[in-house]
Amino acid sequence: MSATAPDQLAIAEAPGRVSWRIWAACVLMLLATALNYMDRQALAQQASDVQAELKLTNEHYGNLEFWFGIAFAVGGVGTGFLVDWFSLRWLYPAILLGWSTVGFLTGGANSYNELLIYRILLGFFEAGQWPCALAASQRLLSRGNRALGNSILQSGASLGAIITPLVVLALNSGGIGGWRTPFRVIGALGAVWVVAWLIMIRPRDLDAPESPAEPGKAGDVETVDRATTIRRIAALIVVVIAINLCWQYFRAWMPKMLEKEHGYGKAAVQWFSSAYYVAAGVGCLAAGVLSRRLADRGWTVHGARMATFAACVGLTSLSLAAAYLPASPLLLVLLLAIGFGSLGQFPTYYAFTQEISTRWMGRVTGLFSFAAWVVTGAAHPLIGRWIDRTGSYALPNALAGLAPAVALVALLVLWNAGDRRRGPARAS
Repeated sequence: MSATAPDQLAIAEAPGRVSWRIWAACVLMLLATALNYMDRQALAQQASDVQAELKLTNEHYGNLEFWFGIAFAVGGVGTGFLVDWFSLRWLYPAILLGWSTVGFLTGGANSYNELLIYRILLGFFEAGQWPCALAASQRLLSRGNRALGNSILQSGASLGAIITPLVVLALNSGGIGGWRTPFRVIGALGAVWVVAWLIMIRPRDLDAPESPAEPGKAGDVETVDRATTIRRIAALIVVVIAINLCWQYFRAWMPKMLEKEHGYGKAAVQWFSSAYYVAAGVGCLAAGVLSRRLADRGWTVHGARMATFAACVGLTSLSLAAAYLPASPLLLVLLLAIGFGSLGQFPTYYAFTQEISTRWMGRVTGLFSFAAWVVTGAAHPLIGRWIDRTGSYALPNALAGLAPAVALVALLVLWNAGDRRRGPARAS
């Protein structure tokens, strides 16, 4: 297969000469990420209404979140294997249609048991977003462009988090359907995405490379020995756990912290939460742009990524100060900076992940996702127990923001251990 065939998206290009269809595909993956978060957050945004109608206790609600996380961990591994064996052009929309269908059906749940089954299925299917999206961006983009492409698709997380409350506000306002309508509308949007994907992506655009040297696809993944690969996998397991502990902590606990510990009203917390996700989305895109700009200016691709990641770690480390501040404009500014840096870490992590394997990208991504969800899921009950016992969010706030610093150390120590030589700067 020729890499310069006219129907191929992934041509061997310099970072400044990327086909518009490649960026359009990245935007489609951004929208997939947004739908992923919208289907997931539709329950959280309407938890009180759902609990009241279905007569759920808080323990029931906690169990829904726990089993969603377990299903997500298992689904990441399972769908990761599928990504390595089946056509991404068909598998990706099939998985998205799976979680969209489950999201739609959730609007018809009439009992706790039904809702539990739907949440388990939703978690399993939604986990497939990341193996599919990262394998696709690996095959579409050169090394120098992957961090930017990943920042585009990852920024859909903040977009979905911003949009979902607005959708719920518009569709669940006491009319016919109540809390069920947002589930159905958001779920139905998945079918629109599938049609757009099949129109945009041509039959052989996302074929896996026939050999590691095939240009323009994943063929520019660096070739290293087995020991180096194992060290890098170990480093990335530390990274994915650390950056998810930071992101998931502030996502889940920051609103309660602002309300319970600092006395902000509910409306103020909702408005600030929206601002937080806007800052996170901007940070995600900015990280990709910075990595690309540094590479364009002669930095090695690895050096550009490390500098970008270190800058984001510096921002999340501001939690050490924010944790002990009283309610004030400075506290809110620091939290926005933490959100900016927290989501900004993910595109660089994804780019490092895409260096591990050409052929087995799906299962590598699934393994990392499994590790992240198991550890972060187990952390939340411990965090809640600490807050119940002490009445303070300060220590968890500080530790969550500092966790990515451990990830930075792991990358510095393990990524190029045993080979500190640096080749000439490359832009791709």
